[in-house]
Amino acid sequence: MDASELLMVNSKTLSSLLSDLGQKYGSTLSACSKVISEALRNNNTIFWCGNGGSAAESSHLAVEFVGRFKNNRRSLPSISLNADSAAITCIANDFGYEEIFARQLEGISKKNDVLIVLSTTGNSKNILKALQRSKDLGVTSIGLLGKGGGEAVKICDWSIVVNSNETARIQELHLLLGHVLCEIAEIDLGLA
Repeated sequence: MDASELLMVNSKTLSSLLSDLGQKYGSTLSACSKVISEALRNNNTIFWCGNGGSAAESSHLAVEFVGRFKNNRRSLPSISLNADSAAITCIANDFGYEEIFARQLEGISKKNDVLIVLSTTGNSKNILKALQRSKDLGVTSIGLLGKGGGEAVKICDWSIVVNSNETARIQELHLLLGHVLCEIAEIDLGLA
């Protein structure tokens, strides 16, 4: 299969997955965007976390809020919990890797903040600990998940599960979902 053929196959797969997301999770995506907009309206913070490629996407999406998405506008409070290597290595060394996100939330979040986790499996221990800690702290949790959602789908306040077992396709759609959430927040806050 050459690159052109592979591109067509993957675009058809993404189109099908996107249609499935719209049908199954359109109202959930709208509800999540309202949660985010309301939090930002009240000067709460949007926290993000993930592992591997999802960590990179978490950092990317956090700065879409802090920097800008489409238009120049005021900065919005958003933090990627996987961006601070000193915090991660300190917490992993002293408390264990499964605590790297939960411990940060404990120290810097406040009630009615929002935690958005990106996980292709929904089973990473550090993600599950962060979700559980968010409940204890009164932080609303949103999971962008894949592969059936794993254990995370049972803990998240809101979850959107990409109906795929392919990590690359899941991550591509997580990025799109994050961009949609950011764009809706800008519109809802009158910043678009």
